[in-house]
Amino acid sequence: MAELSRTFGVDPKTIRKYVNQEDFSPKPPEKATKASILDPYKPRINTWLAEDQGRWHKQRHTAKRIHDRLAAEVPGYACSYNTVQRYVKRMLQEQRAVRASLELVWHPGESQADFGEADFLERGTMVRKKYLTLSFASSNDSFTQVFGGETAECVCQGLKDIFAYIGGVPPVIVFDNATGVGRRIGEVIHEAELFARMRAHYGFSVRFCNPHSGYEKGNVEAKIGYTRRNLFVPEPSFDDIEAYNRTLLSMHEPKAEETHYKKLVPIKELFEEDKKAFLPLPRSPFDPVRYEYLKTDGYGKVRIDARHYYSTSPASAGREVLVAIRAHTIDILDEHNHLVVRHSRVYGEQRTDSCDYRTSLAVLMNNPGAWKNSGIREMVPDPLKALMDRQERTELHATLRTMQRLADDYGFEIALQALEEAVQRSRTAFHDAAILAARIAGYGLNMAPERGQDLHVYDEFLEGAQV
Repeated sequence: MAELSRTFGVDPKTIRKYVNQEDFSPKPPEKATKASILDPYKPRINTWLAEDQGRWHKQRHTAKRIHDRLAAEVPGYACSYNTVQRYVKRMLQEQRAVRASLELVWHPGESQADFGEADFLERGTMVRKKYLTLSFASSNDSFTQVFGGETAECVCQGLKDIFAYIGGVPPVIVFDNATGVGRRIGEVIHEAELFARMRAHYGFSVRFCNPHSGYEKGNVEAKIGYTRRNLFVPEPSFDDIEAYNRTLLSMHEPKAEETHYKKLVPIKELFEEDKKAFLPLPRSPFDPVRYEYLKTDGYGKVRIDARHYYSTSPASAGREVLVAIRAHTIDILDEHNHLVVRHSRVYGEQRTDSCDYRTSLAVLMNNPGAWKNSGIREMVPDPLKALMDRQERTELHATLRTMQRLADDYGFEIALQALEEAVQRSRTAFHDAAILAARIAGYGLNMAPERGQDLHVYDEFLEGAQV
């Protein structure tokens, strides 16, 4: 040992260490760590960060708040904010990495739900709408419905229609923490009343993701992107969103024919296993509606969602009315719960005013002088509008009365067509317009009328009688 030490100039203890060593296999490197001034406070910081996992994400500790609390609560604390900030940032990154690496196991029948958004051509106008997707992680099958928003009414309507199509109810649905049906705040779940009623009606259970925990519903997030790329490119065009949603339910079928990317079994076969775990549909369907008593303004309109106004009846101005709020429609009901007016529900940030022609016509009948500033005037074709602009009060009242009677019998669009045609033919009497409306409703103006019965025998008889 001494000779080797003198020859190589190495301490004898080092020589002895290698002579006695039996295993020279490579060892994993060890990072050299040096003490930090923050070390005494790290256990306390880690405890605060762990407790934050059960809190609402907007009320969690920031590095600044941790630094301030340490300074106020710990005698002798003298660390800089930058030191705390670097440590907190590293710990939060480690927390996210642990969550992201967790692969969850999904059983047959369990599902996930979330909203995406895409552009659609509705009645010739490009609009951005939401679409609810319900996916089944075990089979990788999914179903989608389109709505104007993300309200509880939209979620309940979408789930109801999907349940009816697939013939059962998934026992568990996992929702994002920001949907219109409820959310988790800490350990407390707050559900919308309508959704809680639907859950009781169908008997499924629900889980809400932890905030910022997208991995807990990764399957439906992937399905949202898949649906947008494969079903909504180019932008779908429709006039009736409810009819489009019915066709949309069957659009999952081509995907169901494919093979599962991991299980190497057709998706439709795996979905049969999902269906075996479904709860049965209830005997009576659920009506996803929210009822509210709302007071109308001076124009007889109610306000819904803070910025959308809907007309009621003229007699209801300044009074309280019962409103049935659904995903696609807003119904105004009378004191006997009978339908007075039905509007298409409007969504979005801009103010809107939805007027029913019956309401506007009834108001104009009482006040024809308001014709030139009425919403009805904007709906009337230019030739008819020009004629009505020139009419005296009595004539205008008669024309409005004709319009109202034809609208009651044939619908507002046909009433306008009939009156416009009557103006072009210089035949504006009610009976002339009524005949035109009947022809339009029956077989159209351009189709020749049916010949009817052959009456020449009667002609011959009458001619003979005259002789």
